[in-house]
Amino acid sequence: MIYALILFAITYVLMLTFSKYRPYIALASALIFIVSGMLPLGEIFGAIDFNVLLMIAGTMGLVQLFIDSRMPARLADMIMAKVPNVQIAAVALSLFAGLISAFVDNVATVLMIAPVALEICKKLKTNPVPFIISIAVSSNLQGAATLVGDTTAIMLGSYAEMSFLDFFWYKGAPGIFFAVELGAVLSAMIVYFIFRKEKDAIDKNVKLTEVNDYVPTVLLVGVVVLLIGASFIPNKPDITNGLICCVLFVIGLIYSTVKTRSIKAVVTPIKAIDFETLGLLLGLFLMIGGISNMGVIDAAANLLAKLGGGNVFVLYTVIVWASVLISAFIDNIPYVATMLPVIAGLATTLNIDPTVLYFGLLSGATLGGNCTPIGASANITGIGILRKEGYEVKNGDFFRIGIPFTLAAIIPAYIFIWIFFGV
Repeated sequence: MIYALILFAITYVLMLTFSKYRPYIALASALIFIVSGMLPLGEIFGAIDFNVLLMIAGTMGLVQLFIDSRMPARLADMIMAKVPNVQIAAVALSLFAGLISAFVDNVATVLMIAPVALEICKKLKTNPVPFIISIAVSSNLQGAATLVGDTTAIMLGSYAEMSFLDFFWYKGAPGIFFAVELGAVLSAMIVYFIFRKEKDAIDKNVKLTEVNDYVPTVLLVGVVVLLIGASFIPNKPDITNGLICCVLFVIGLIYSTVKTRSIKAVVTPIKAIDFETLGLLLGLFLMIGGISNMGVIDAAANLLAKLGGGNVFVLYTVIVWASVLISAFIDNIPYVATMLPVIAGLATTLNIDPTVLYFGLLSGATLGGNCTPIGASANITGIGILRKEGYEVKNGDFFRIGIPFTLAAIIPAYIFIWIFFGV
């Protein structure tokens, strides 16, 4: 077990130190787990969450079709026509990203909304860095609101066998959706304060961008509707959500190819899929499978039980704030994947209902990712978009928004969850 833990720790240190090579480091570590026998060959496929990988790949491809349709530019024009100044535009974009992210994966949300924000910033001739950061952290927050909002929420729903409605009302009490929305209201005030000096008026005499194709928008809306509908189907295949995203992406490719009669209609959206991110997740899933097989997760559950001394409130507090701290430096997807079986084992050991610990984990891990640029995939995606546009994001730029945003969101959620599920 000690060798698995050491390898796991070294891998994370290397990924933090050499962020550019994270996918290769994760895959190399996964290979070591397999070759060394710490992850038996028979357990490789069981360790990989194909549903998550397919969802991300399909959505990324659809988003590229969405961008090519010029719908983001039109949405930017529509938002600008409704808001009085840059400050309110920033708050509106943040809330808009949160609304979308409650039903679509966070990375996909950033990919969809960032083009809108960039268009607005170009037209207003203002710095897009704080806009994109606000969108990223807002999407991370709202991703925990519903079953389909984020990979971590999907993981919890699958692991705890929760339906879409369980996030709204669970075991006779208001679900985590309301805890997240409470935090969203307070965090919106933080964005309003951060942009307090951006009072420049917005020109209302702007002609709306003409959308050249509405089909990609329909397909994206279709993804949301079908994912919500699928959440009500009992005993469905584990890769249902992933298949929905990929099938609609393929439909989009076929439609685009027939319409343009060009191979570029297929090549461009496929190139837009971030295969490095998929490779990183693949490696992480295999690593987690390895440490689980070696007993590290069971040991972590026993350690947490000792730290809490059998006191559920202490355990809940430790899990929430440790999740915030850990997720500030480690992507929350592998962290949540690691902790779900830990909490299940912990609840079994203490003979308690794990709900309060599950919700505490999801809220802490989701919001903790907002503290640093590397804390969540959405943050990394947003910074990558800015880098392509020629903007380098400094740590201070991110901390100025991410840290106060996180505190404003997590504190009310922490109190809310305990009141309804812990007391």
